[in-house]
Amino acid sequence: MVEVEEIKKKYPGADAWQMGDSPELANQLAELIKTGRKTASCASFSSYQQEESAPRIGSYNIILDGQNVPVCVIRLNSMQLVRFCDVTEAFARKEGEGDLSLEYWKKEHQRFFSSEGHFSEDMELIAEEFEVVEVLKARVNGLTFYHWPLITLFASGAERTSYRAKGPH
Repeated sequence: MVEVEEIKKKYPGADAWQMGDSPELANQLAELIKTGRKTASCASFSSYQQEESAPRIGSYNIILDGQNVPVCVIRLNSMQLVRFCDVTEAFARKEGEGDLSLEYWKKEHQRFFSSEGHFSEDMELIAEEFEVVEVLKARVNGLTFYHWPLITLFASGAERTSYRAKGPH
């Protein structure tokens, strides 16, 4: 498995974190990000202000799955302050979740922010857009592939095989 500290050598200053409020949701969201369906996210402005190292445009982040395994690295492209009630259909679609509708987005994010104890229709959010710059873990036909710049490993149970990756990285 690719270790977070090794990845941070390639992306100095990168933070590593999971999205969502459960391991299952972290797995789902990491997969959506890795495949490019999810290119946006948001957080309450109040929680953003409490973060020790808040993200900034151009920063890199290591996305972890529900088992804290690094899945991919993203780069933050834009940030915008927006009220919950002003989130657009286009932004909801970029979040990549459910049926991609604004209705689904509002329902799920109201649930999430309410569970954190601070939901209101006019609450301020930090809306972020990002792109995947490196995929670190992929699953194909039940096999898990871990990617390093020079080698790729795949694992099925306890078996592991390595080979030199072909092509540019």
